[in-house]
Amino acid sequence: MFQFADLVRGGEAVRDIKQRFPETVAVFEEFHLRPSCDDCSIEMAARKAGACLEDLLVEINKVIYESRSVTTRPLCG
Repeated sequence: MFQFADLVRGGEAVRDIKQRFPETVAVFEEFHLRPSCDDCSIEMAARKAGACLEDLLVEINKVIYESRSVTTRPLCG
């Protein structure tokens, strides 16, 4: 189950995220992060590419969330 603690954060290396979650490769490409930045943190790679870190992290986590078929359920009721 994908939990809050599993969310990808800006300090993690791009390569590690691509290896753990291959479905994120397309997101990195969409934000124009070059393969040469794979050893950088997501934050540094986004800065080098001129991409918005917050938007990138939202999209990465969304793709992971959707691919893991996590369903939400109401907290009450």
